[in-house]
Amino acid sequence: MALTADGRRAVSASFDKTLKVWDLETGLLLRTLEGHTAWVMSVALTADGRHAVSGSGDKTLKVWDLETGQLLRKLKGHANWVYAVALTADGRRAVSASEDKTLKVWDLETGEVIATFIGESAIWAVAVAADGRTIFAGEQSGRMHFLNLECV
Repeated sequence: MALTADGRRAVSASFDKTLKVWDLETGLLLRTLEGHTAWVMSVALTADGRHAVSGSGDKTLKVWDLETGQLLRKLKGHANWVYAVALTADGRRAVSASEDKTLKVWDLETGEVIATFIGESAIWAVAVAADGRTIFAGEQSGRMHFLNLECV
């Protein structure tokens, strides 16, 4: 689950292959985002709250417009489940963590992979520091990685 910066909306990822956009003031479901073909394991929101990026067991990431519910882009490149996704503060890049032992950095405008880091085991968690340059990733093996986005 992810929250908008203003705390007014939440987006939840689900085993039913959807994401749901919630109004936190009223508790009402605003819309359901459909398009993944396997469970949705992760979601991250841009700082302005306009877009979401989801990661799924279908090996893809999807970029969504939260106002319209429209699927904007499908990101393909992982060979296995996408466990986690994080975004840079400017919303221009996403970083995804996968069962395929890779961490991928994506350009959200083009949908292209900018860089790939290969770990020793499945990468289960990822975060991007507020500086927008430092990536933290955690592997199934217990190893932690600190990567500099400026180097990629």
